Amino acid sequence: MHPSRRTLVAGAGLLPLSAVLLRNRAMAGTERSSKLLHRAIPSSGESLPVIGIGTSRRYEVEPTPEKIAPLREAVQRFVSLGGTVIDTAPSYGTAEDVLGLILSQDGLHEKVFLCSKVGTQGREAAVAEIVRSFQRLKTSVIDLVAVHNLIDPDTNLATLRDLKTQGKIRYLGATVWRDSQLADLEALMTRETLDFIQVNYALDDRGAAERILPLAKERGMAVMVNVPFGRDRLFKAVQGRTLPLWAAEFDCASWPQFFLKYVLAHEAVTCPIPGMAKAAYVEDNLGAAQGRLPDAAQRTRMEALVDAL
Repeated sequence: MHPSRRTLVAGAGLLPLSAVLLRNRAMAGTERSSKLLHRAIPSSGESLPVIGIGTSRRYEVEPTPEKIAPLREAVQRFVSLGGTVIDTAPSYGTAEDVLGLILSQDGLHEKVFLCSKVGTQGREAAVAEIVRSFQRLKTSVIDLVAVHNLIDPDTNLATLRDLKTQGKIRYLGATVWRDSQLADLEALMTRETLDFIQVNYALDDRGAAERILPLAKERGMAVMVNVPFGRDRLFKAVQGRTLPLWAAEFDCASWPQFFLKYVLAHEAVTCPIPGMAKAAYVEDNLGAAQGRLPDAAQRTRMEALVDAL
């Protein structure tokens, strides 16, 4: 078994959404989240804290009180510390159901920036999937819906634009999760206007920095980063190793913060979304959203360290 974070860190059926356009959500308040670094969504100027929660795998549990309890604690802690961005998808098993229960039970819908995806072929199927997402998430607004893994992008983006025009979603985008998709993502970014992209990028997976991240900056697209821990390869690589003393130069206190601060130090990145299933992980990860970030020379040193492992 590979070592994990555990070993390293103790329209059609949619609800009318007229209220969306009037909503000044609690996420925009600064008292709770003033300590976290924020970055703006280029297409709107709306500010987001720079660390979010990804729900793939970790939130795919049976939606019972016992199974949900640690996830609920993690989400509560995340929001209390100023986090807002939570990303999910219909294809993540029960994750939308679990997240919907947590947010509705704790009155957190108005405090989060909720993201999901559409990953099916054809307009009718896409609308049906999005309707189910609204129902499962128990919400009248989904802030961002992205085309999942570039599935039927022309049809799905047209559907999402209609929903955005109607005020039923606030932003739209597209996602990938592996390097073999980067060329297709680049082509889509060049021909389409997107609010967000989501891409794989990590200290040991730097391909997106060659063309995708510069293009996102050029085209005014926010960047969410999935698998910022390199699909746990990074944790395996540093198992048993002490954090270098020079990490303190950019206010880094743990290996997870080391990996996240590297990602955040790229100026095009808006928000990495690591999986966080425990409150302790939330607290540690959000430490990466505070203090200094590594400069270019420090990032080069980080790359050299990991490349040598």
